[in-house]
Amino acid sequence: MTELSSSPRPKRPEFRNINALTDLPSYRLPLAGWVSILHRVSGAIMFILMPFIIWMFDTSVSSEISFARFASVFTVGVGFIPGWFMKLVALAIIWAYLHHFIAGVRHLWMDINHAVSKEFGKSSAIVTLALGTGLTVLLGAKLFGLY
Repeated sequence: MTELSSSPRPKRPEFRNINALTDLPSYRLPLAGWVSILHRVSGAIMFILMPFIIWMFDTSVSSEISFARFASVFTVGVGFIPGWFMKLVALAIIWAYLHHFIAGVRHLWMDINHAVSKEFGKSSAIVTLALGTGLTVLLGAKLFGLY
C-alpha cells in the first residue's frame, strides 16, 4: 500500500464542557434548529398566556355588553395598561399560534413521510418561517387597523 500524498486533516476541536457565554454566541444554528426552538417558545407563550386567551374568548362570546368591553380593551386599555400594549399581547398570541401550528404540521409531515433529510429540513424550515411571519404580519396589520 502506498501512503496518501495529501496532508492530514487538522484536528477538530472537542467540546466537552460547553460554556454558554463563550461558545453558544459563535455557534451557527441551522434554520431547522431555529424552527424547532421557536416551536417550543411558541408553545410556552401560548401556555403562559392561556388565562388571557380564556378571558378573551369568554368576554367576547358572553353578551353584547361584554363584547363591547372586550373591544374597548384594545382601544382604551384596561387599568394602567394601554390599548396598544394589549394589541401587542394579542399579536404575540397570534404569532405563537400560527408558528406552533405550521411547525407542528411540518413535524407531522416529516414523521408521516419519513422526510428526514438536510435539504427537506432547510426548505420546510424556510416555508415555516415565511408562512408564520407573513400571516402574522397580515393579521397584525388587520389588528392595528391598517386595512
